Amino acid sequence: MKGSQLILVVDDTLANLEVVAAALSDANFEVAIATDGERALKQAMLCQPDLILLDIMMPGIDGFETCRRLKASPVTQNIPVIFMTALSDATDKVSGFNLGAVDYITKPFQEAELLARVTTHLKLHYLNQTLEYQVEQRTAELNEALQQLQRSQLQLVQSEKMAVLGQLVAGVAHEINNPVNFIHGNLTHVQDYAEDLLSFVEVYQQHSDKSIPELRAAAVTFDLEFIRHDLPKTLASMQIGTQRICDIVRSLRSFSRLDEAECKAVDIHEGIDSTLLILHHRLKNKPEHPEIQVIREYGELPLVECCAGLLNQVFMNLLANAIDAIDEVNSKRPFEENQANPGQITIRTSVVDNQWVQIAIADNGAGIDPKIQQRIFDPFFTTKPAGKGTGMGMSISHQIITEKHQGKLSCTATPGQGAEFTVQIPIRQHVGVLR
Repeated sequence: MKGSQLILVVDDTLANLEVVAAALSDANFEVAIATDGERALKQAMLCQPDLILLDIMMPGIDGFETCRRLKASPVTQNIPVIFMTALSDATDKVSGFNLGAVDYITKPFQEAELLARVTTHLKLHYLNQTLEYQVEQRTAELNEALQQLQRSQLQLVQSEKMAVLGQLVAGVAHEINNPVNFIHGNLTHVQDYAEDLLSFVEVYQQHSDKSIPELRAAAVTFDLEFIRHDLPKTLASMQIGTQRICDIVRSLRSFSRLDEAECKAVDIHEGIDSTLLILHHRLKNKPEHPEIQVIREYGELPLVECCAGLLNQVFMNLLANAIDAIDEVNSKRPFEENQANPGQITIRTSVVDNQWVQIAIADNGAGIDPKIQQRIFDPFFTTKPAGKGTGMGMSISHQIITEKHQGKLSCTATPGQGAEFTVQIPIRQHVGVLR
């Protein structure tokens, strides 16, 4: 309890005020006085006493009405009130307790009893306030712990989803890889065989009896001249197609990184490019807008020690958000305007102070309102419509960069002028950080 406590004494009899005030002062209490209910209410609002000794029988508003008004005000409702009265009727006392009083002192009173009751109720009030504060503190701690648990659970779910996605991607890539390699490898032989057969047909035609009607009819029926020119083109386009599939499979395997150690020195550009290849379908021409341009301004980067799969997850979130921001702008403009001002994503990489690798991903999309920029890395926060996002992508990305890689993730944005997210991670990680 605080050293000097203030007691407000309310009584219309000056002799009573003097006796009570003297007893309290001798006991080292500060004392304020009031001679009626109206003055008591004003004093209580002004000086916020620790306890009120309140006479019942007073002119104007009596003690009961004064107590009722004290308990009705948020400012004074928690101040303990002890009635001072010569009334002995139990009904009057019950009425006082129902109004919120904590005790009665019967006139004429004994000084020892007065001090004992005042001291006891001050201690009880202090203990009650302390308990309420502790309960509030504990409740706040439990609420924070619950929110942290919910964040951790959702982050775990998201991480598990990404792990499952990585396994699925790696599995699909593995299953596709063998047959595609078989087809792609054999196409070279098929092309050689086709060229040999066409050469043979040409030689055969030159040295065969041109008067044979069946040969002339077959050449016309099968359009031999067209086949001779089109077959090599068809085989070449098939080779381009299978090479494209091989590139996609390689990117899928690179993105998942499940066939490698969790953390190792990797080529950052390879991770970015593999992520772009996976998102290629979202960059292509659409009826409402032309292709989103990707501008690569890659610097000379060393191999970087990192968890490649997790870092690719960050690239996926940042690039997907950039595409979303551009799509938001494109959806509000006519095609002609989108064609004149196409969406662009610029990716810049560089080395900073020979210790950090920096990756900046900028778009010319909708930008971000300054009021919400400080919240974009908060768990569950999203500006997307319901069902379009969990609000965890940027939070998890921030956690991956700052906690897993001891790096930095920041954002600069202007509404209507796009946004730029900058990732910085150390080129070399401290032992034990990546685990």
